[in-house]
Amino acid sequence: MLKIGLLFGQERSFPEALIEKINGLGLPNITAEKVHIDAVVQGKATPYAVILDRISQDVPFYRAYLKNASLTGTYVVNNPFWWSADEKFFNNCLATKIGVPVPNTVILPSHQMPAGTTDKSFSNLAYPLDWEGIFEYIGFPAYMKPHSGGGWKNVYCLKSKEEFFEKYAETNELVMLLQEEIKFTSYFRCYCVGGHEVRIMPYEPRNPHHLRYVADFKPSKTLLKTMKDIVLKINHELGYDLNTVELAVRDGIPYAIDFCNPAPDADLKSVGEDNFKWIVDVMSKFLVDKAKAFVPNQPNIKWGNFIK
Repeated sequence: MLKIGLLFGQERSFPEALIEKINGLGLPNITAEKVHIDAVVQGKATPYAVILDRISQDVPFYRAYLKNASLTGTYVVNNPFWWSADEKFFNNCLATKIGVPVPNTVILPSHQMPAGTTDKSFSNLAYPLDWEGIFEYIGFPAYMKPHSGGGWKNVYCLKSKEEFFEKYAETNELVMLLQEEIKFTSYFRCYCVGGHEVRIMPYEPRNPHHLRYVADFKPSKTLLKTMKDIVLKINHELGYDLNTVELAVRDGIPYAIDFCNPAPDADLKSVGEDNFKWIVDVMSKFLVDKAKAFVPNQPNIKWGNFIK
């Protein structure tokens, strides 16, 4: 029996719907279940052909478990090695090299020195930074957010350099991005599964979280094709099997705002019934296909075009 495991935390609607969907297919040699972890022994395989990871970004123990699982034959969605290395500033840097429009962005050192360091640890860093040059490049309003992501935590909209310095002082040891505001006429969040299935969803980030997918942006066929091409290009480079790309459209041009989301929101209450049904149907098929291709005791790791 080939097992598909769902590794998740507080969320329930998406992983439970996937388990129900896969088991409801009645496949004779494939089953889905919640991942069960006991003692984790180095080099010992898990009982799972495939694991969908929804929580290891918050639990380092799970990330270590998944790396061992990948090395011993389990196909992990998404690649835990690449997920550990990837972050949003690199994504923006990569976008500039593959022709995807992104907002002007700079990375900032943490406001407070990391624990265990002193001023001598930063002898290579200019002090003070060229703040006026940075502000001229970015402009105001601007957005400041953690370079490693975090589900809208520690995100600031800044109207002036005075407000920047006030909020920057609150970020403690976080490494932050400062990013140009894209004054958009429409905005979309796009699922990408398996590097080929794309769902483009109107999205209003200025709404409360539970209403962000309640938006009436109506893209033209040309814009839809452009956005799909961007989503596929990004995910082919990064190699993620499940990801979302956020696109803000300014003057008819989609700018990739946030596209490092390897455990994207898929909760029924936030994405809505139609989007939820799509992601459950498409993701369950993808997981089943990966289970059917399972080869035991062989490293089973997918990399994107950038790594290749």
